[in-house]
Amino acid sequence: MRKRVFVVLFIVLLAALAVVPAFAQDAPAAEIVNDEGGPVVIRGIMAYTDPFFTAGVAQPIVILEDQGGFVVRNKGFLMPLASQIMAQFTSDYFTSPVQFSITLPQTPQGTLNDVDHDGVEETGVQIFTPAYWTNTFGDPFLEERDLYGGGWSNAYAGTRFRTEIGETDEVSGGTYIVFAPDDQQSFPSGFGDDGLLFTDDDPVVTLPAGWTIVNMDTDPFTFDRSSEATIDLVEPEASALDDFSAMTYADAFDAMIEKFRTEYPFTELKGLDWDALSAEFRPRFEAADEANDTDAYLVALQDFLWSIPDVHIGFGPGGAVLDQQFAEATSGGLGFAMRDIEDENNEPLGVQAFFITPGGPAEAAGMQVGATIIELGGQPVDDYVADTIAFSAPFSVEQNARLQQLRYASRSPLGTTVEVTFQNPGDSEPVTVDLTASDETASFSVSSFRFGAQQALVPVDFEVLDSGYGYARITDFFDNTVLTVQLWERLMQTLNDNGVPGLIIDMRQNGGGSGFLADQMAAYLFNESHVLGYGEQYDVDKGEFYRDEERPDVFYLPQESLRYGGEVALLVGPNCVSACEYFSYAAALDGRSDVVGYYSTAGGGGGVQQFAMPEGQFPQMPIGRSVTPDGEVIIEGVGVVPNVEVPVTLANLQNDLAGGDSVLDAAVAHLDSVLGFTSEPAEVVITDGGEIAVGDSVDGEVTVGERMQFTLTAEAAETVTITVSDPDGAFDSYLRVYDADGNLLAENDDIELGVQINSAIEGLELAAGDVIVIEVGTYDDSSAGAFTLTVEAAM
Repeated sequence: MRKRVFVVLFIVLLAALAVVPAFAQDAPAAEIVNDEGGPVVIRGIMAYTDPFFTAGVAQPIVILEDQGGFVVRNKGFLMPLASQIMAQFTSDYFTSPVQFSITLPQTPQGTLNDVDHDGVEETGVQIFTPAYWTNTFGDPFLEERDLYGGGWSNAYAGTRFRTEIGETDEVSGGTYIVFAPDDQQSFPSGFGDDGLLFTDDDPVVTLPAGWTIVNMDTDPFTFDRSSEATIDLVEPEASALDDFSAMTYADAFDAMIEKFRTEYPFTELKGLDWDALSAEFRPRFEAADEANDTDAYLVALQDFLWSIPDVHIGFGPGGAVLDQQFAEATSGGLGFAMRDIEDENNEPLGVQAFFITPGGPAEAAGMQVGATIIELGGQPVDDYVADTIAFSAPFSVEQNARLQQLRYASRSPLGTTVEVTFQNPGDSEPVTVDLTASDETASFSVSSFRFGAQQALVPVDFEVLDSGYGYARITDFFDNTVLTVQLWERLMQTLNDNGVPGLIIDMRQNGGGSGFLADQMAAYLFNESHVLGYGEQYDVDKGEFYRDEERPDVFYLPQESLRYGGEVALLVGPNCVSACEYFSYAAALDGRSDVVGYYSTAGGGGGVQQFAMPEGQFPQMPIGRSVTPDGEVIIEGVGVVPNVEVPVTLANLQNDLAGGDSVLDAAVAHLDSVLGFTSEPAEVVITDGGEIAVGDSVDGEVTVGERMQFTLTAEAAETVTITVSDPDGAFDSYLRVYDADGNLLAENDDIELGVQINSAIEGLELAAGDVIVIEVGTYDDSSAGAFTLTVEAAM
């Protein structure tokens, strides 16, 4: 009997031993340095050199970032809110380097990761590193949109990453902060033969319970349990400023050409030959070196950058010599501004003067508004314009280059004389006169892309026009991002609460900023997510552009109550640049918004980066491009083209000069047409919709001036609620209820019962046998649309 018991106990003991984790026997204990019980506080600095680093940032944060996403390479991983322990900034964020401090929690709430790859399921460890983020959306914690869809930081974190394109998400060193819930958990002590972390060939060690600092820049890793630790955030090589400022002019030019050759994303699209450009411009940089001539260097740099037809190419501050060039070339005006004029059908009528400066040279010579400009300086006007230098160069879209050359063609150094041949409206013959450039500036101002622009106090402002449409102006995506989103969300809420049927978004004076912010603001106009495309960068080793198929650019939809479903018109023009164009492009996908304007946007379709050149110059250039899911380049060189083209007529331009806004007027008229609104009161037509009973929902549709009536007979005494709805909440309904004799019992225009409900009458008491007529129309009988009428017993 005892023997049998012994055997049973022995078997039980063996079974118990079998569940002891294999690593407890096989994995050696980590060799600990500075064993003070584990870290309590993490301190560090974050240094940055990227000139755009702080742009638009309102809520910068450093968090204890959960690395659960990297462990399993899940690029959609969303860090649990409870795991996001925030640091304190202990120095000025806007002055690099920034100091921070994190107090570690006694029991963190991160993701547990079994990382020893021994085939036995264990509790695992929580893995963190300090990382920098910006919070833009929602509450103080990072949500999906703040995390750009999720994953883990590969920039400005306590970890280092590979630099090869396509592998920049792979950790190559740096520091982790690891929490083990007990002393039976393992962690890698090296990268293994494959050079990758958290893979099968990693050597592992057992960690003590609590917090341990893991330094992955040593081989094997160093495990430190000091009570205080220093972990600095690493600025990645790709984000750091390329600095050629200490080089000679010629050497800096060579470095710049190489940067363009390897990183510029539109070489093939624009047919650029970097060898030919180097041969053309390098001698000028060499000559500037030999003569120690800073002015010659600055002019050569300007001319080189202007030779690349890309609106994103630019530099500053420029220097006195370039300021002097501009001032001299534009110091005098001929007293008129000209434009390529069209008729009402967008047919060209030639170059005409649309503005004459009162008391200026042109007026004194008898030129009138509407005069056709035939020759300038003895050349056909088109030839003269084509030879004109526009100091606002370069341009991505040929149309915009033409507009600016037309603007600068009527400027000359003060006191110079230009021969002009023109023909006034109604005259049978042209006349030729000599105009002497005077100090008038009015003609130069009215032809600016910024003419009529109002000072922007906030990045998004809003009003309701007399037409009943909402009018929003977005002036940039470079301002305080939190404020921008809050103003945008308030606008969306206001539109929905008030049943505004249409929204006009004015993008004409928006210089760009964050492309991601622009895309995500456009998402508020949609009810379904969209894959917008991909970002691509050139891979020198592969000799081709690379995109991460796992990280497409997508809409991350806001909550449903903040989505607007009404009609949308976008106002665009040549001064809508970069992120402005991304917003306009995204908002117009699938015909969601109509694009209204005289001209297309600027055609700047790349993400930019600055670099440093001698004499304090900071040129910028695109280093990435955006493509559709099918790989087609978007925006660059084309812009966002209006599908509602406003003709550049003399009358429209004169209206603009008088304080009107012909493009805005065209947008209002277009929305009226789309929504079926008319300016004249419609004759009301009554259509019989048939019978309806309590508990029924019926679908209907009315045209302008039409009302549909439904008859309800109460079978019993009850109280009912009647609602009119549509899927997008855009139908501008008007609900009326009459008794059997036609007397009005109740009516409602708009009510706040949800996004989809437009009108409602609540608590209508009916006696058994009562007959009522429910009438559905639109406000002022001036619009059309489909609806759903529902009658329910009140709860």
